[in-house]
Amino acid sequence: MLRIGSTFRASRRFLNRQLHFQCPIIAGDSAVAGIVPVSYRRFIPFNYSSSFGNISASASFFSTLSSNSSIFSAPNAERAEENDNVESNLSVAGDAGVALLEVERVAPRLSDGILDAYLAIELALDSVVKIFTVSSSPNYFLPWQNKSQRETTGSGFVIRGKRILTNAHVVADHTFVLVRKHGSPTKYRATVQAVGHECDLAILVVESEEFWEGMNSLELGEVPFLQEAVSVVGYPQGGDNISVTKGVVSRVEPTQYVHGASQLLAIQIDAAINPGNSGGPAIMGDKVAGVAFQNLSGAENIGYIIPVPVIKHFISGVEERGDYVGFCSLGLSCQPTENAQIREYFQMQSKMTGVLVSRINPLSDASRVLKKDDIVLSFDGVPIASDGTVPFRNRERISFDHLVSMKKPNETAELEVLRDGEVHDFKITLHPLQPLVPVHQFDKLPSYFIFAGLVFIPLTQPFLHEYGEEWYNTSPRRLCERALRELPKKPGEQFVILSQVLMDDINAGYERLAELQVKKVNGVEVLNLKHLRQLVEDGNQKNVRFDLDDERVIVLNYESARIATSRILKRHRIPHAMSIDLTDEQNAAELLSAC
Repeated sequence: MLRIGSTFRASRRFLNRQLHFQCPIIAGDSAVAGIVPVSYRRFIPFNYSSSFGNISASASFFSTLSSNSSIFSAPNAERAEENDNVESNLSVAGDAGVALLEVERVAPRLSDGILDAYLAIELALDSVVKIFTVSSSPNYFLPWQNKSQRETTGSGFVIRGKRILTNAHVVADHTFVLVRKHGSPTKYRATVQAVGHECDLAILVVESEEFWEGMNSLELGEVPFLQEAVSVVGYPQGGDNISVTKGVVSRVEPTQYVHGASQLLAIQIDAAINPGNSGGPAIMGDKVAGVAFQNLSGAENIGYIIPVPVIKHFISGVEERGDYVGFCSLGLSCQPTENAQIREYFQMQSKMTGVLVSRINPLSDASRVLKKDDIVLSFDGVPIASDGTVPFRNRERISFDHLVSMKKPNETAELEVLRDGEVHDFKITLHPLQPLVPVHQFDKLPSYFIFAGLVFIPLTQPFLHEYGEEWYNTSPRRLCERALRELPKKPGEQFVILSQVLMDDINAGYERLAELQVKKVNGVEVLNLKHLRQLVEDGNQKNVRFDLDDERVIVLNYESARIATSRILKRHRIPHAMSIDLTDEQNAAELLSAC
């Protein structure tokens, strides 16, 4: 890891005195930052454009420092201050697009922020990689098929342990992943070690030892303060070389993560984050302040980076348990108590603040001790304001959900609760909670079961997304409302629907019953899709009855339906009547070998 210490501060003092010097560099093996004395002339291919708001510099700027140059150190800085006759011009020559630069013209432009950008590039050269992903997403209307494969690119950077950190959406639904380090034409095969789609982070590993030669890991820093400068490094669209954009921190607060549809802490910056930048580091000083992952559509230069606390939570979970474990939730839906009448109704004293519990997830540990209309006053001793926020750093406030999300699975939290005018203390065990209708299904095949041409699936939001960008308006209204609002009542519960009817003589007349929930099979309530399959295939009755939503009923003769299933599968070129996750271990092994 390259470190910048006292020499870096000395170079800043040297810069402020407006002495003549060349570009800032970092010594290759000695890891000492400094300034090359201008008495040495250098041939440096210079491909650079900059402004105070946006910097994009080619890595070739730093690539050809001659071997006989000495490194500027702090003692040298003091001696250099006494030298009034240093050379001020760089003679740069050659036929390969090199140009003559005059240091007096460049030096005033190298403010502290631009110097940080230069150093960010130098740090990134041996750390940031370009990622090439081939992916293929499932077709949720035809769950036995995949859509055509597509190729995308992204960025990533090396962290300790010979691992590469990037965004989850860069490798989502991947079938093949390659990485390429800066300055190398070779692409190396990479495998995905862990993926956290909620926090949009992933870890890659590369087995080739050749790839790791000369690579340096980047260290994670802290959450930057407002108006602190950061440099985003990556490989955005519009070119193939490494690029740097500079910006300042505009806001730090929980934000909607588009990829995972979760609400976690994020940092808003005014640097441009474009397709291809995803997964690249945002560097502040000599450490990583975050990972670039999304921007605000329809706005200019509003980008977001994943902060270090979220990154550390993800990495520590992978290191401790071997895989991604998720972010904890209280399982509560809360309402602010800013109105004076509601505060009086729930017997809140004048100095009391907190939020009103309006809904509790039945599968959460909170359902064991909390009740509707409780007032949560504090979380782990931190007072919760009437608007649901808690103190954060210097005069900043964020939602108390951030405190919950930073807890590790199976950790306990202490809640101070007002109930019927009395204050109670409760301890609640936290763990990740899954919704009744999953919001994403990346890196897994959809579940389905076909019987007599009836296609049964568990409802998921990706299924609704197949209706197009305006899926909220174009998808079945009832399914959409339940997907967004209903909570599971039992562990393992799924919202099973009849997604479509593959027409045949045996199911004629049932085609209009598609997109309805399946509630019962032969009078038994359906828990999930696997349970539905068992009820259909293990039944001893002559007929199979399906009770659907809206009191609709489907009745099929079991033997006739079983024979028709094979005929329908062959007609529609469907390899199997069910997805592999619905089969038992023996059938699953046979199915895998057949595939």
